[in-house]
Amino acid sequence: MSPMDRLLYLDRTLDELDPPRWAPPAADATRLVRTVHELRRVPLGELSAADLRTLLPQQVALPYVLPLAVRLLIEEPLLDACFYEGDLLLAAVNAPASAWALLPELAARLGAVITALPEGTVAGLPRGAAEDLARFVAGPATLRRPGN
Repeated sequence: MSPMDRLLYLDRTLDELDPPRWAPPAADATRLVRTVHELRRVPLGELSAADLRTLLPQQVALPYVLPLAVRLLIEEPLLDACFYEGDLLLAAVNAPASAWALLPELAARLGAVITALPEGTVAGLPRGAAEDLARFVAGPATLRRPGN
């Protein structure tokens, strides 16, 4: 299945596409855990940029979440999904190299988008963002980070 084919499943949920289905969260689960569990039951086509921004750092169903994020980032690279301008982009480029290895065409497309960003725009992102973007554009060998 190609990365873009995953987008054809917009009417399906992560619980359906990324088995096994998750059990309900524990009664004392954190708000984040409850939110992630809830998002796994939302059809892909209904996930917002903020939802994707929540799922990416939690590394939930990345083969399905990354293509959705890239689709938005191609249109608006510095999309403010939740916290600040470019937060979805930074969440995407900081996904594990192992996830991007499954999606090389999307990684290349996102790399091209990043390369086209004006230098002044990148300088206005949070501290460390320029390095994260440069590492992503440089390719797979530089994507390896501790814990990935």
